[in-house]
Amino acid sequence: MIKVGVIFGGVSVEHEVSIISAVQAMNKIDTEKYEIVPIYITKDNEWYTGGALKELDTYKDMDLLKRYTDNVVLYKKGDEFVLQKKNGLFKGIVNTVDVILPVVHGTNVEDGTLQGYLKTINIPFAGSDVLPSAIAQDKVIQKEVFEAHKLPITKYVWFYDSEYNYEGDSIIEKIEKTIKYPVIVKPATLGSSVGITSCKNRDELEKAIDEAIKYDEKIVVEEKVENLTEVNVSVLGNHDNIDLSVLEEVTTDDELLTFDDKYISGSKKGSAKGMASAARKVPADIPKKLEEEVRRVASEAFKACGLSGVVRIDFLIDQKKNNVYINEINSCPGSLAFYLWEPTGKEFTKLLDEMISLAIKEYKNRSNKTHIFKSNILSGYQGLKGVKGLKGKLR
Repeated sequence: MIKVGVIFGGVSVEHEVSIISAVQAMNKIDTEKYEIVPIYITKDNEWYTGGALKELDTYKDMDLLKRYTDNVVLYKKGDEFVLQKKNGLFKGIVNTVDVILPVVHGTNVEDGTLQGYLKTINIPFAGSDVLPSAIAQDKVIQKEVFEAHKLPITKYVWFYDSEYNYEGDSIIEKIEKTIKYPVIVKPATLGSSVGITSCKNRDELEKAIDEAIKYDEKIVVEEKVENLTEVNVSVLGNHDNIDLSVLEEVTTDDELLTFDDKYISGSKKGSAKGMASAARKVPADIPKKLEEEVRRVASEAFKACGLSGVVRIDFLIDQKKNNVYINEINSCPGSLAFYLWEPTGKEFTKLLDEMISLAIKEYKNRSNKTHIFKSNILSGYQGLKGVKGLKGKLR
């Protein structure tokens, strides 16, 4: 039986969202085919494993959580990937894993940081690689990739918090010269609508920037689409094989889809519905031509960014002008966007199975590539006297 290490949590403002998504996934993985090994990263960056982590109630009391789980480190030992106890008299191996399913959201985990560690120890993992994950986490870099591939985006201006501290007036002027009000202010590397504000004038803009700077050093200000319809689509696969879900139309009474809209409204206390609880219309009620454009752009964006696994791509549609704009990519979406695949006949359990199978397939493909040379150019090194000879070999 394949042991699947489900990693979640992390030092991120989306920490709790990750827990909800992971608990959902762990309750849907096919236990006749896979053994689930929960791996929880706390807000202080400690790693824990144990069966209690499969239950949402466990996270209500961190002291109890730590008492009934093991504080571990993940590393490669011989041909195995092991979870070894970090503290205590008996620092033995607690468990082993064969493949990792990251269910993580936000900075320090979804942004390529975790993926880099997993790649360093050479363990198979589901989802996007290091660079695509980093691109998907940074709203500015995303836009630059979209522009390079001539994909439709709204006007925007971006800057660092340090620049704003010294040149705030000139940055405000640049924004007002480039974009007409209303505008949207966003922290560039956060998700789940954290720190995002809609602004109608300069006073609101300045307050919104101050708020966004609390969360990120990189800020992006975007043109707000009027007559707005928000639609999302999930993409599954890699550059060789791309499959798209149905489209959802996001509905909310607020100007913007907020954190509460996504994860709290519609959920019963103590439940783990996550993004599945957000108000939405599935399938989206938009003209066929616009749906086809969304699907075209989503496929091109997925390939351009080098994404893999399951992602969600969000779009903005101007209903009057019938213009489609790609908004952003979520490389590890809330609830793994399972609710967008169910109408296609792909249940959550099947979706997870395909993600894990794809991770193993991509790992095998990567393993067949050449990453090191057998020759050792240092074999002829003879100390400082041999430096000249070694330089000659390097030329």
